Amino acid sequence: MAAVGIFGGSFDPIHHGHLITAQDTLIKRNLKKIILVPCYISPHKTASSYTSPEHRLNMVRLAVEQHPFFEVSDFEINKHDISYTYDTLIEFSKIYDEMELIIGFDNLLSFDLWKNPEGILDFAKLVVLKRHFEQSVKTHNKYFADAIFVDSPTIEISASEIREKIRNNLPIDYLVPESVKKYIFEHNLYRY
Repeated sequence: MAAVGIFGGSFDPIHHGHLITAQDTLIKRNLKKIILVPCYISPHKTASSYTSPEHRLNMVRLAVEQHPFFEVSDFEINKHDISYTYDTLIEFSKIYDEMELIIGFDNLLSFDLWKNPEGILDFAKLVVLKRHFEQSVKTHNKYFADAIFVDSPTIEISASEIREKIRNNLPIDYLVPESVKKYIFEHNLYRY
């Protein structure tokens, strides 16, 4: 039986980099589906201010509504608290027998600082998106041995760059799905 991929993030906003990476991982790992999980508050970015959880959740839903193998979970948003992957995987384990947690290479570098990393590995395989230029990283924690590395496309899009473009009245065409772009402008997001 194929595993389910769990792909979390702030998605502020979700963009084509997220979607291309998720699609690539779905295929390379032969996953049943990928569940995108927008966080309420990232434990690693508690000082950050986010767009409202409802807007971020709505944008993720719009971005994947046409993709038959992508789903969206509102579990972390509905908790109204700091979003810990371990807690989310406990909940998802009630539904799914096999899970693969999809994280970026930068998250692997600090994975030992996450809440209960050993517990996370009890519930899910650790799938790390890796680009060829990251091979030179010298700092490794013990979780590198548990990681399944997937070469992912290099998509140089960042949510902060998109927010900055909007603040400066610059176009964001081709960075986000058209439905997300429309939503951003309809709700006047990222203007300030």
